Amino acid sequence: MFTTNKRMKLKEQNPFQFSTITLAIPLYFVLLLWVVFLIEMRFGFNFAKYGVRPRSLIGLRGIFFSPFIHGDTKHLFNNSIPLFVLLTTLLYFYKKVAFKVLVYGTLLLGLLTWIIARDSYHIGASGIVYLLFGFIFFSGLFQRYYRLIAVSLMVIFLYGGMIWYVFPTKDGISWEGHLSGLIIGFLFAIFYRKSSPKTAQYDWEKDDYQKDAFDLQFDDDGNFIPPPPVVPLEALDLESPEPVQFTYIYKSEEE
Repeated sequence: MFTTNKRMKLKEQNPFQFSTITLAIPLYFVLLLWVVFLIEMRFGFNFAKYGVRPRSLIGLRGIFFSPFIHGDTKHLFNNSIPLFVLLTTLLYFYKKVAFKVLVYGTLLLGLLTWIIARDSYHIGASGIVYLLFGFIFFSGLFQRYYRLIAVSLMVIFLYGGMIWYVFPTKDGISWEGHLSGLIIGFLFAIFYRKSSPKTAQYDWEKDDYQKDAFDLQFDDDGNFIPPPPVVPLEALDLESPEPVQFTYIYKSEEE
């Protein structure tokens, strides 16, 4: 069994710890989107009116409801996979700020969409996808932590093509929601740029480290210092010591 100190030390050495929440939350969130869509299709509801309607007072409710509403199966499927992947990545590598980014970021991107978007109903979780994409990509670059930089490169490799959909290149797509998510993700990456985990510090990197005999064989730059040559005793000009005299005293048994 690990003691508390051992667990804390292990956590410092590896700040990225996997837990069931890392997969459970993305899975349940995507499942909820499909449940809402199936309810809409099964009972003939039209939830599109609950989307974001820009510059309309009643349209503000779409900030809370629009991520759960999708127009068709293709729309929902295109959002489900990147949403699961990016949300899992967020929870694993940015656990300390993950919920703040997800909750506050969703509200802010919805508000920004409400301000800048066209006069139409804007629905779908694609804004959250762009929020997570923007935060994960830019955060890795800003924090300059080697593992997070690798994650940024992975994200741009998988979903770099999404960047074109922040421009009005295709009708029927809420590019304003995409752009809002990317902007908010970028701003959050700047705001949380100092939240990266600290690199593990080895004992010899600490100020109070005492060098042992092995460390003394190297200089401050890590170069090996060869030991002085061994001089044989015959080559040393040593004065011969005076001979030792031993005196023996014998006693007879009669004494």
